[in-house]
Amino acid sequence: MASSPPVKVVLRAFELLQALNRQPVSTLDVLHRQTGIPKPSIIRLLQTMQAKGLVQHAQQYGAYYLCAEVSTLSSGYHSEPRIVQAAAPLVDALTAEIKWPIAVAVCDGESMVVRYSTIPSSPLSFLHSTINMRLSLVSRSIGRAYLAFCEPDTQAALLGALEQSPSQEDAPARDPAAMRAVLDTVRSQGYALRDPSVRPVSSTLAVPVFDRGHVAAAMGLTWFSSTMTPDQAIEKYLEPLKQVAARIALRLDELAESPVAPVQKAAAKREAASKARTARAKKSPPRAQ
Repeated sequence: MASSPPVKVVLRAFELLQALNRQPVSTLDVLHRQTGIPKPSIIRLLQTMQAKGLVQHAQQYGAYYLCAEVSTLSSGYHSEPRIVQAAAPLVDALTAEIKWPIAVAVCDGESMVVRYSTIPSSPLSFLHSTINMRLSLVSRSIGRAYLAFCEPDTQAALLGALEQSPSQEDAPARDPAAMRAVLDTVRSQGYALRDPSVRPVSSTLAVPVFDRGHVAAAMGLTWFSSTMTPDQAIEKYLEPLKQVAARIALRLDELAESPVAPVQKAAAKREAASKARTARAKKSPPRAQ
């Protein structure tokens, strides 16, 4: 599909929202300096945003601030989109270097679900796509890498539920002692391999991805079983995978530290400023008539 030039008015609206987010209250002069958008255009955009409940006109003439409705613009931006945003460029770069496809998956119910994959940029993949593919927590390497690093109560709850699963791939959970031994090994080694009885034509090496100290996802590199043994893959690719996982964790920290400014904080600052002006007015001597 041929690319089209960006819609200028939409770009300006986004730039204006970003500028409004930089301070509790913004004057037209400040918005003009920060965006370079002509003031008449700023006024029209602000009036449109005000009609949608995103912006409110402040007491000071020509000043505006964001309203609570603006939080709906980010309501869909939670842990999974953050993980994809943090991981995508890093795993893309690794696949560009090593060619093998990499998947990033998160826990969804009693299985893992792939949320990002480098298959489109990999020349070495059996499958056309794995996006939204569900993977067993106990037989797939990505599932094991996640489950092994869960909090103990979460891990116990998931294993208990999986014992009742009719799926053949979840059958290892029906032997709790053996399954816990597998997970203990994964945790001590820092990586997981797929159960060799599942799809023998390929193999996957997976590592956990952490978000502020808690396991949030897992990422796995898949290769043709005929090209190398698991030991060879571990020797060659484990360290690069761990390095990328660590960089994803750092990126998640950065994204968590730069959220949309809380509306409540801005409102509190406006209220404090209003009270201060009222207090100063009360102390000021009356003017001579």
